Amino acid sequence: HGLGVLGDGGRGAPQAAGLAGAPDVVVTATLSKSFGSQGGAVLGPAPVIDHLVNAARTFIFDTGLAPAAAGAALAALRLLRREPERAARARDVATALHTRLTAEGLEAVRPDAAVVSVRAPSPEQAVRWAADCRAAGLAVGCFRPPSVPDGISRLRLTARADLTDAQIEHAVGVISSVRRQSPPNWRE
Repeated sequence: HGLGVLGDGGRGAPQAAGLAGAPDVVVTATLSKSFGSQGGAVLGPAPVIDHLVNAARTFIFDTGLAPAAAGAALAALRLLRREPERAARARDVATALHTRLTAEGLEAVRPDAAVVSVRAPSPEQAVRWAADCRAAGLAVGCFRPPSVPDGISRLRLTARADLTDAQIEHAVGVISSVRRQSPPNWRE
């Protein structure tokens, strides 16, 4: 999730760690977070890529990216190259979300990149909070077992460089309100 957010101009976590271009480094990158597209990519030495193309079942039986998705990712990459300051702004938005959510008494995980998660007390409450957020006009991700281990159900927000302070405050207000209105031991 570091592509478009971490490193100089959003070049990703390997670049931020000084590993970009190293001959023995394999990078997986998602195109669905900061690039607003779908799918992902594996970057690495030719023998590794050749092996994946010929032996990785999930690759062999998967459909290639739709041209629109590939075009969207390419357009996002070009935009990031023209406006590299967007990466720092996305990190600032993530930090602001974390700080403000925490100040509201929510258990928010400090972001490494642009994804900020808010812990829910149960899978049922995570689902309820997400539905209540949506009803209030705020779309958030909802992760619960089996997609995450037991005991760590959460809402996930993706920080974007174009979010205004007012939009950040609105998101924090909605999530805080939803949490206050939900009984602490609510179960479906």
